[in-house]
Amino acid sequence: MLNTAKNRVRLDRLAIGLSALCAVHCVATVLLLGALSSLGHFFAAPIIHEVGLALAILIGAVALGAGLRRHRALFPLVTGGIGLAVMGSALLVPHGVSESVLTVLGVSLVAIAHMLNIRADSQTGCAC
Repeated sequence: MLNTAKNRVRLDRLAIGLSALCAVHCVATVLLLGALSSLGHFFAAPIIHEVGLALAILIGAVALGAGLRRHRALFPLVTGGIGLAVMGSALLVPHGVSESVLTVLGVSLVAIAHMLNIRADSQTGCAC
């Protein structure tokens, strides 16, 4: 089968294609890893965490506070407040596992609080 010129050409083209894919993979990997490592300091910068927490507090206070005024359910506000406090405590520990655990726990509590807020709205018939 490989004796025919047509099959040898196909095999050579396949090999060239695989070589090209290998080269693209190698270059893309280096570029992607380089970009991620270059941007890593940006994502780990304390200002990112501080601004993110400030936005979470602002948006959480507005949304959960408005929900409390609409449906008078205190539990979503308390849950969200605890979540925001846990998120804030993540700023006080060194970068690493502790910070990640506190952040994920806090964010989860805030998300649950917003879901509770939505549920309380639907139970009171508020389509605000």
